[in-house]
Amino acid sequence: MTPAAPRTHAASRVTPIQWLICIVAAMGFAFDIYEILMMPLIVRPLLLDLGGLTVGTPRFNLWAGLLIYLPAMAAGIFGLIGGYLADLLGRRRALVWSLLLYTVSAAAAGFSTSLTQFVVWRCLTFVGVAVEYVAALAWVAELFDDPSRRESALGYTQAAGGVGGLMATGAYYLVVTYAPHLPAILGAHQPWRYMLISGLVPALPLLIVRPWLPDSAVWRANKTRPSFRSLFSIQLRKTTWLTMVMVGFTYAMAYGALQQVPRIVAGLPAMASVSAVVREQTVSGIQLFQEFGHVAGRVCFALIAALVARQRRLLRLFQMPAIAAFVLLFFISAIHAPQLLKVAVFAASFFTVGQLSFWGNYLPRVYPTRIRATGESFATNVGGRTIGTFATIVTAQWANIAPGATPAIKLAYASGGVALIACCAGLIASAWLPEDSFL
Repeated sequence: MTPAAPRTHAASRVTPIQWLICIVAAMGFAFDIYEILMMPLIVRPLLLDLGGLTVGTPRFNLWAGLLIYLPAMAAGIFGLIGGYLADLLGRRRALVWSLLLYTVSAAAAGFSTSLTQFVVWRCLTFVGVAVEYVAALAWVAELFDDPSRRESALGYTQAAGGVGGLMATGAYYLVVTYAPHLPAILGAHQPWRYMLISGLVPALPLLIVRPWLPDSAVWRANKTRPSFRSLFSIQLRKTTWLTMVMVGFTYAMAYGALQQVPRIVAGLPAMASVSAVVREQTVSGIQLFQEFGHVAGRVCFALIAALVARQRRLLRLFQMPAIAAFVLLFFISAIHAPQLLKVAVFAASFFTVGQLSFWGNYLPRVYPTRIRATGESFATNVGGRTIGTFATIVTAQWANIAPGATPAIKLAYASGGVALIACCAGLIASAWLPEDSFL
């Protein structure tokens, strides 16, 4: 690898096709996050309704971890294959088929009659999301020759993921509030079922537009048969192993800590005396501030990505403050000062999502075109979704033995411990992050 050559002339204007591809990619990122972030909202009522489990018991904690981890692990395994296919068959084909897969499976999960059936459908949803993500990143990265414009395009299209989180939070509030007035599903009005089926609606426009868009011109010009072995060549193996580990740490913060917040909020002492509807509305209200942090983190990263040349420095701008944000969220506000929860969850989400955006910009840089999606997929799916998301199992089991008088406090201590370990480990590993680029 060699450092990318600086531009000495003004970049050409963005074409209508480039605009359209960026808009479609942004919509895809939004719907990806919509599918992912509905799970922390519905996992508690789903386990109560579908599993008949008791909150705080070891079996409940086990299933709460499994319902988040197993789909992510499936996404990691099959998403890696999807990244390879995106390099072999093209970005557009991978995007169209992945969208179709996760749209149908997300809606089907709403009709599940057992936890096992739900897990199967949810795994298929996550596989589609995983393939969508890496293919879309590669597609956007290959649109622009100008490095500054490319960094901005990647940053702002990923920022749309925050909109998906806001959509999920708003949709959950609506289905919780109006579920009794909606048509019954399998003879009941369970909000989590309506939430799952709602994933079908926003993806329909993309199914109409995407098949007609041109594939990446860069991919067509450099099309060769990709090879997993190339990721471990002398030139790339340090990058491959290090990014796998570091992306895993970032996903551990998101899945092992942030995605536990809805369950912590639902178990606060103030929730014991309110109705189920009010409790879930409160959960969605706190989640709304988390998603505001998500949007702000994405947008902030997009604004500064093109201004900070050193990649290590850019990443550390989000890593170091994250440590303080997690302490505030899990060890102070969740246990002693719930009035600070909105501020704390906003800050923790801001700095975590800023790191996720960093990887979305960084990974396309460090792999050549012929294996770009394969390399992205290895870091994201093996490091992030297969290894990093195992933190949700660690958190769930740690909560069984953590100190605290209630299940919510135990979960807060466990989430905070996982978050701090992952964040500090990522900060240490960043000292070896390569600065070179193929773009």
